[in-house]
Amino acid sequence: MRRLLPPPARLAEETRPMFKHHAKLETNIFFLAVGILLTIVVGGLVEVVPLFSIESTIEKVDGVRPYSPLEQKGRDIYIREGCYNCHSQMIRPFKDEVERYGHYSLAAESKYDHPFQWGSKRTGPDLARVGGKYTDDWQVRHLINPRDVVPGSIMPGYKHLARPLDYSDIQANMKALKVVGVPYTDAQIANAKKDLEEQVFGDPSAKTAVGASYPKAKIGSASGNAKVTEMDALVAYLQVLGTMVDFSTVKPEAIRR
Repeated sequence: MRRLLPPPARLAEETRPMFKHHAKLETNIFFLAVGILLTIVVGGLVEVVPLFSIESTIEKVDGVRPYSPLEQKGRDIYIREGCYNCHSQMIRPFKDEVERYGHYSLAAESKYDHPFQWGSKRTGPDLARVGGKYTDDWQVRHLINPRDVVPGSIMPGYKHLARPLDYSDIQANMKALKVVGVPYTDAQIANAKKDLEEQVFGDPSAKTAVGASYPKAKIGSASGNAKVTEMDALVAYLQVLGTMVDFSTVKPEAIRR
């Protein structure tokens, strides 16, 4: 007559074959390492691969456009000078940040940034919505000698930005950005140098080709120099930050529905 096992013992007997195979895995360091690696790889791919389709992971927001050639060169200078080490470009949805800087940042606002400039430190203020907050003259004075306009500033000066801007590679830069998804047209790339110069030397009160291709692009020379300078480019970049989306008409909560 078969002796009935108590429930715990019966469970152990029924599951012993499964645990027997598992024991082989646990006692073999090589197979255990391979199993862990495969689990991490598969899990990572499941989370990351869908993000490569940026159009399906970020809500479309009216107004967001690629940077103009001058703004793009200014962004390159922003990165070259290490501005991201002290300034973030990400307003979090916290009351104190929204009251100080403005509407919290949307993912769509940085979808054409390669790499993004969210930052991780704020030695200086967040710059996500600095565009239009100060005049071009203020920005130039602040970049040349920050203490002229902000007495307690510890930011270094950038007098060297008065040198001429090298934009011989702007078309190549835009072609590279197009490869990674920035929707520059062939016409925009072909007219890049012309648009860059027009944004600096064009008439702010007149309709311009660069203004038609890049709405809200700031027209006019910030430096007042007879040539396009690095200062012109950086100020143009700063002046467009946070200005593309009109939050009086765009409601992020409605877009998500």
